[in-house]
Amino acid sequence: MTHAHLPATRTGRITRPDGASIHYEVSGSGPALLFAHGLGGNHMSWWQQIPAFASRHTCIAFSHRGFAPSTCPGPAPDPHDYAGDALALLDHLGIERTVFIGQSMGGWTGVETALAHPDRLAGLVLASTTGSLSFDGLDDPDVARWYKQQPAIREGLVAANIHPATGAVFAAAEPALHQLYGMIDRLNAGLDKEAVRAAIWSMRARSPEDAGRIGCPTLMITGEDDIAIPAAGVRALSRHIRDVRVRSIPATGHSVYFERAALFNALVEGFLAEIGWG
Repeated sequence: MTHAHLPATRTGRITRPDGASIHYEVSGSGPALLFAHGLGGNHMSWWQQIPAFASRHTCIAFSHRGFAPSTCPGPAPDPHDYAGDALALLDHLGIERTVFIGQSMGGWTGVETALAHPDRLAGLVLASTTGSLSFDGLDDPDVARWYKQQPAIREGLVAANIHPATGAVFAAAEPALHQLYGMIDRLNAGLDKEAVRAAIWSMRARSPEDAGRIGCPTLMITGEDDIAIPAAGVRALSRHIRDVRVRSIPATGHSVYFERAALFNALVEGFLAEIGWG
């Protein structure tokens, strides 16, 4: 019996000047994709994406500083350091340009990288996030409605033991995957996530003018049932990004990449083909 050769994976770690240690994994070969996880994850969050893309791309998954097994000085990381860490990782790996794929909190890293180092990104995927770009102040009635409804919906999910970064449809249809999502999240149980959440939320102050400065092709994917970042906010903000496509997925929560992995992967694959990346 013959067996197809699967792409090899290697792991590594870089140490930043302040002592933070960034864990990463590299799988496959070809044009690079850099995956940045959200508040409820780490490098393992992308287990449904890496096998789908590693046969044609160099897939880099890392854990943000402070998220296991990465470390940071002090009790909680400063998200202002995330983009610098990502750039240092690309330099360490000798990668000049990449498509950046950021989920939720990872979108902060992606937007800041796109604005500070536009020459390093061939494309940007913002999954369930606007990153540091604010969707407030755009006078969107759907965003205002979301703010009113979100607390009660979140309370109901938590009362039903449904992870609020997913959704009720996903939890009912895929209880094993919902359990896995929670287990990955709990790998960072010792981290003060509320401090991190407050820090990234305070950074979410960039204007529509900043959105207009994003020069690379951008794909925004959002779930219509998202109670962490409103789909309406993603749509409202997207109108200020020059080269953008928006894909909104019904009956899906905050983690489209995890809840609807095959669809998410297909959307990203189409985007990569459109921009000629691989």
